Amino acid sequence: MKFVEGATVGIDLGTTYSAVAALSADGEPYVIKTPEGRAITPSVVLLDDERVVVGPSFERIAIAEPDSIVEAIKREMGNPQFYTVYQNKKLSPEFISALILKKMKQDAEKVIGPIANAVITVPYYFNDVRRKSTQDAGKIAGLNVVDIINEPTAATLAYAWNRNEFGRTDLNMAEKTIMVYDLGGGTFDVTVVRYTPTTFRVLATDGDVMLGGLDWSKRLADHLVEQFRQKFGKDPSESAESLRTIQQSAEDAKRDLSEQLQTTIEVYHAGDRMRVAVSRTDFERMTADLLQRTKDTTELVLQQSGVKAEELDEVVLVGGSTYMPVIEQMLREICNKEPSRELKPESAVAEGAAIHAAILQARHGVNSGDVSALQKRLMSVKTIDVNSHSLGIKITDPNDRSRKINHVMIPRNTPVPHDVSQRFGTNSAGQARIHVEILEGDAVDPAACELIGDFRIYDLPSDLPKGSPVQITYSYDSAGRINATAKEMTGNKEASAEIVRSGGMDESQISSALDTISSEYEIE
Repeated sequence: MKFVEGATVGIDLGTTYSAVAALSADGEPYVIKTPEGRAITPSVVLLDDERVVVGPSFERIAIAEPDSIVEAIKREMGNPQFYTVYQNKKLSPEFISALILKKMKQDAEKVIGPIANAVITVPYYFNDVRRKSTQDAGKIAGLNVVDIINEPTAATLAYAWNRNEFGRTDLNMAEKTIMVYDLGGGTFDVTVVRYTPTTFRVLATDGDVMLGGLDWSKRLADHLVEQFRQKFGKDPSESAESLRTIQQSAEDAKRDLSEQLQTTIEVYHAGDRMRVAVSRTDFERMTADLLQRTKDTTELVLQQSGVKAEELDEVVLVGGSTYMPVIEQMLREICNKEPSRELKPESAVAEGAAIHAAILQARHGVNSGDVSALQKRLMSVKTIDVNSHSLGIKITDPNDRSRKINHVMIPRNTPVPHDVSQRFGTNSAGQARIHVEILEGDAVDPAACELIGDFRIYDLPSDLPKGSPVQITYSYDSAGRINATAKEMTGNKEASAEIVRSGGMDESQISSALDTISSEYEIE
């Protein structure tokens, strides 16, 4: 496989597994295998006494101290309260994710040569803080993150590109409308997309960053613990080692039940053992509420997109958890069509990210001279995404001045990039400063929204009357990142400070973490 020198890679940074891909010189997206020959890397970090091990085998995990293992770190991205202590240092979620990214970078460079630039995927429903944290993790890993792309968008790029439809200006193809159902290890998205060979437009999206295959496995693990407790009067969950073994057995059994109608699981704890028979029907019954959550979201997105189920050309499955037969059955009932397994659920997102990376590289890397047919094809594709969260500002309720409300300025599912300006009035006469609080969410009550950051304008003109105009400008860029400015119109004074976000890292913290990961950690 030949790659373009200096290719920008696409990275699917997953909750349970991650993958890196690049577009070959002949236009084929290729997932780069690890030195062990695997297409995916477990998103598990073992903080050993001497070195950091990314993606260790289960045999190695089984003999490790439970508190030395970090899993599902993606669910903690942007959480300033979460950290892991290693060698007397507090490691943030961004740092742990950077260890995974750096390992994949090292492995990929053995195949395609030096890597500098990368596109990293995120769930559509990641908010601004989580997106910035993902970018920060890439920087700490030594990558120049040229873009963040939504996972369903990447999957759709892979779907249409692999069907030889995207970038084909010679095709006279009518618009196609597809739904991407993406159920990964730890996150869930469903997205409706409309595309032609040269345009790509997201109509609606929704999801849950705390719902994925891990939750199905946990239900089964909880069932095993309860069965053992009832039989022996002992609680395996009180032993970290026993619980880890049970969780791994539950994960294996979940996969078995995707292929067979029944499986038997052995549970060991404190000298006792038992065998538990679990049928696919049992498993589906104990996880029915999880499935219902994805069904409700799917029906909501169809409604918000304005597309009827019978109008969909395809329902595309993405994410390893879609191998569960009940997922196909549910989607078949909603959409009255057979879901497509044209893509490999584990690698589709990384492949799509690699295609997007190649599109960016083609657009910005061609200055003069001949343009290849592949570059022309890549440059002809235009994508239009939407924002997954409404963006608002905390204001005084004009109907009840004793309370604050969330005033939505950019509704969710608005095409991005997008910016909007609105004027508000100062709350009191002689007001000396303006405090702008940026909210994500649709609820009227600010407490039910997420405060993602704030900024201030100081030293307003003296004797400023109450109700003096202030112009607020909000914008979403194509990567789903937020910018905001405020301008006091009487004195023409504008906020100069950047948004102080409630989560994530500043540049000095990122630089320090980059130095640390480069000089102090040997990653295996």
